[in-house]
Amino acid sequence: MDLIDNLWLGFTVAVSWVNLLFCLIGVLVGTLIGVLPGLGPVTTIAMLLPITYYLEPVTALIMLAGIFYGSQYGGSTTSILLNMPGRRPRS
Repeated sequence: MDLIDNLWLGFTVAVSWVNLLFCLIGVLVGTLIGVLPGLGPVTTIAMLLPITYYLEPVTALIMLAGIFYGSQYGGSTTSILLNMPGRRPRS
């Protein structure tokens, strides 16, 4: 029963409004920077890491995950919209 309680606690923390808002902000900013040529997810995380210094640790990790996945998708935006070679997703 302790496992289920801890799992429930993790889900309630992850889907709180504050954490979802920071995840959305991270995805939007990551996508905007990921569109720029030559900037991948790791570079985007390195550039935006100081933004998360003053956040709670869980919120900062959720925002960094949003930045990472947003920048991964942002790299493929030029390929999809402009039919130009862009950053190829790794499989």
